[in-house]
Amino acid sequence: MNREILLLAGTAASLGFIHTVIGPDHYLPFIVIGRARRWSLRKILAVSFLAGLGHILSSVVLGLLGIGLGIAVTRLENVESTRGEVAAWLLIGFGLAYFLWGLRSAWKKRPHEHKHIHAADESGHAHVHTHEGVHVHLHPDTEKKNITPWVLFTIFVFGPCEPLIPLLMYPAAKHNTAGVVLVTVAFGVTTIGTMLVMIAAVSYGASLVHLGKLERYAHALAGAMILVSGLAVMLLGL
Repeated sequence: MNREILLLAGTAASLGFIHTVIGPDHYLPFIVIGRARRWSLRKILAVSFLAGLGHILSSVVLGLLGIGLGIAVTRLENVESTRGEVAAWLLIGFGLAYFLWGLRSAWKKRPHEHKHIHAADESGHAHVHTHEGVHVHLHPDTEKKNITPWVLFTIFVFGPCEPLIPLLMYPAAKHNTAGVVLVTVAFGVTTIGTMLVMIAAVSYGASLVHLGKLERYAHALAGAMILVSGLAVMLLGL
């Protein structure tokens, strides 16, 4: 393994770290959705790992396809740019839809009062309740499966790893298969590892925060933060 390839692998690892830290879409959606849905840390990390793997592999496949077909770097970068725009719009759409659904859910959970009048003595009483979480019976064969993890996975597969393809081209141009593998692994391991560390740390901290009366707005807040994350990616190019 020559020195140039090792230097390229180190660069790939550094860019993987920076690429992840400055991109809120790499961690924020998983943190806020996990907090709102009260997922265990294990589930949050499992969903994040699979999404991160899809994120990396989609760009690797595109890069290798470009190498095999002899497509120029600039054309591949244009494809990655288009994928980035699609991913940002998907994130914005998902955040908006989840925000509106969260508001609807919060509205259903609002406490309200019912009065009951007894005919015999015209006395009465009142009680406060919500229409969610009461008299609900879930059956394994009829309960709807949660598709949120798959939505996040799909968005992440569309999300590009812009720095990866140019990095792959150099060792590929020298017909150095080991170099291609090393660069890919360095970038992928650093990217996913950084994601998981950040998500684990912030998710643990978030689990200690109690929202009190705002708890019923947890889904709406999660949707709003995902929406802002998507807008940041679209408008700021993060």
